[in-house]
Amino acid sequence: MIGSKKILFVCVENAGRSQMAEAFFRKYAPRGYEPASAGTKPTPEINPIAVEAMREVGIDLGKQKPKVLTNEIITDSILSVNMGCMDKTECPAVFMKNSLDWNIEDPKGKSIDKVREIRDDIELKVRDLCKTLE
Repeated sequence: MIGSKKILFVCVENAGRSQMAEAFFRKYAPRGYEPASAGTKPTPEINPIAVEAMREVGIDLGKQKPKVLTNEIITDSILSVNMGCMDKTECPAVFMKNSLDWNIEDPKGKSIDKVREIRDDIELKVRDLCKTLE
């Protein structure tokens, strides 16, 4: 979207939390805003449990790919949302300007029930963020 304001969602692997946030933001964003997500050490693929949990709410992450956090992505964003840092050495917050930290638990290695809770928390936070942008 040309001329849109980009909101960046980041975590270390860009395989779960930030991908879910990007998808929810795409669904709820006010006109003129566009999501992006990235990670400092992206994995080869999206967490399959996160894909399953999102499919349950009608969002398909199956074609998404983890992306590396670059200076260009950071510079192009008006706001960066750090999903939470469990790995302090690779924490994206170190690189970001104008950022929020949501401190959301990493779904990696969690049960589908726990990933559903994380998904629902992310959806609420994204909806709240969208209200502040309207």
